Amino acid sequence: MGTYVVTGAASGIGKACAERLRAAGNSVIGVDLRDVEVIADLSTSDGRRAAIAEVGDLAGGRLDGAVMAAGLGPGAGRERMIAEVNVLGVTELLDSWQAAFAAAGDAKVVVFGSNSTTTTPMVPKRAVRRLIGGELDAAVRQIRRRRGVSGPVAYAASKIAVTHWCRARAVSDDWAGEGVRLNVIAPGPVMTPLLQSQLDSGTGSQVRAFPLPSRRFGTAEQIAEWVMTMLSPAADFLVGSVIVVDGGTDALIRPGDWPRPLPLRSVPRFLWTMYRAPREGRVAQY
Repeated sequence: MGTYVVTGAASGIGKACAERLRAAGNSVIGVDLRDVEVIADLSTSDGRRAAIAEVGDLAGGRLDGAVMAAGLGPGAGRERMIAEVNVLGVTELLDSWQAAFAAAGDAKVVVFGSNSTTTTPMVPKRAVRRLIGGELDAAVRQIRRRRGVSGPVAYAASKIAVTHWCRARAVSDDWAGEGVRLNVIAPGPVMTPLLQSQLDSGTGSQVRAFPLPSRRFGTAEQIAEWVMTMLSPAADFLVGSVIVVDGGTDALIRPGDWPRPLPLRSVPRFLWTMYRAPREGRVAQY
């Protein structure tokens, strides 16, 4: 049994994940705005620093894993807050806890992305790069130029940024090299209080019109089961992967977009990586 941190643990998918972890005999440190072990507002730098410190104290320098489920959905006028929670509420916390994961020797970390990363148009690539680089003000200014759709664009950009960040970190010496498995789960629409509020809003008809080949929304319990697999020994060989669990929307909209052959322009980098891998120890050790 281990010690896990779950952000967004007070409701929805985060709560379902925390309950499943506890039912399996693990110790869980929940982070949220209420009803958890660590009360912190991840939309502020003070809140993130408090979460980092309090979780570190409670964990005693060792974490067997994390589920980064805290997040804000699309919303016009709160583009900055979406970026703070969905990006910095993951990247700052995970970087600060990396040593605690490494101390466990075989930690697993699951970050929540979204199928919005592949189904939302008009997301500016420069804004995504700026979010990854921590340039939130510049990124938000660019996102707000998408008038009328800045909320969905901010959400998609934040999830693309955090997914790219995770894939880059996952294969590094500080993460995979230290035995830490970092992966992303990308759900589609899941019946949570957040989705219900969208269904009940003035844009509810648009939410209901979202294409779902499965013809049903997901549930928090279903996603929690996927997360448990990604935290289990079955995920020892899972590194930097993005698991899409979305009822088929991504496959319906983009059936031929993945997988793709390696483009010719990437061959030099591929060959250089192949050349360097044995010298850097990034090969199987037998």
